[in-house]
Amino acid sequence: MKSFKIVPAIAEYSDFAAFAKEINLGPTDLILTNEYIYEPTIAALNLGCHTCFQEKFGGGEPTDIMVDAILDSLRGKKFDRIIAVGGGTIIDIAKVLAVVDSTDNVDSLYDNMSGLRKVHKLFIVPTTCGTGSEVTNISIINRTTKGVKVGLVSPTMFADEAVLIPAMLNSLPYPVFATSSIDAMVHAVESYLSPNACALSELFSEKALHLILSCWKDAVQKGGKDAWKEHALEFLRASNYAGIAFGHAGCAAVHAMAYPLGGVHHIPHGQANQLMFADVMRKYQQKKPVGKINQLEKLLAAELGTQPVFALNALYELMDDVLKKAPLREHGVTEDELPAFAKSVIETQQRLLGNNYVELTEEDLLNIYQKAF
Repeated sequence: MKSFKIVPAIAEYSDFAAFAKEINLGPTDLILTNEYIYEPTIAALNLGCHTCFQEKFGGGEPTDIMVDAILDSLRGKKFDRIIAVGGGTIIDIAKVLAVVDSTDNVDSLYDNMSGLRKVHKLFIVPTTCGTGSEVTNISIINRTTKGVKVGLVSPTMFADEAVLIPAMLNSLPYPVFATSSIDAMVHAVESYLSPNACALSELFSEKALHLILSCWKDAVQKGGKDAWKEHALEFLRASNYAGIAFGHAGCAAVHAMAYPLGGVHHIPHGQANQLMFADVMRKYQQKKPVGKINQLEKLLAAELGTQPVFALNALYELMDDVLKKAPLREHGVTEDELPAFAKSVIETQQRLLGNNYVELTEEDLLNIYQKAF
């Protein structure tokens, strides 16, 4: 059995200044972030750190082209520690930077995944409440030259410290909050249902679901796009707990099937997960109606105030209140792409499909895409 462990230290701070003082940030450190995050929260501290702003190298989720350009820009710069301040894109890139030497590029890292070593200490400060990536050892890169979006995985890519600062969520736009918190919820559900789950990982999955669902309900009831900010710390912790859970038990078909949507149509990751979530769960229920999914239904029923048989539908409705779901066709997906997506998932995402609640064939995947279309 896979042993349960939490590798990064996890710390909470009131603001970035307190964190900077605690670890003595200075000229031998690199801050990887976005300029719109850096200017209002970090610039005035005059830390003297090296800086790298991701958006200068491309937008959206990380690609091999973007990461290679960042690597080229940093060659020759001397720094001991990397401080990643941002969402999933920043965090994924930072994990790559932590293990590169002076001659590496993205392709060479994938070719030598088992031989990667930690070159720089890594501190991760998430500014969204979804990825949980601050406590995992995987970086998702869209390998545009290969036509696939796959994970780079190594124990050397764990952060040395995950840093939770709820104030860093203050300027988060509502759509980013919505998609990122949905991502965290899917992490919690997929890790809970995974055959690799254990009693300890389930505790983190369950606590993440409790925090997300209770805070979603309160925010929806209060209305207004900023109501969720009353629960910024809870959402940040929930994302972290879900990250710990899926770091042990893994994500599964929802994530696997979302990757082509992000890679081809640039649909935000959390939103792509929402587009696939309900139809994957319905396929699970169809193929294996009796099993651990019934435990999940009981858990959700208690949180959502309904009977277990209605619990998943109640979850879908709450998700729609947070972010309205639309069919795949409304996101630019065409029907003739669906077979290729199903085939691609089977061929490139076996690492994730191995965590499914029940085995899904290529025909099953195609059917799920068709239902979501």
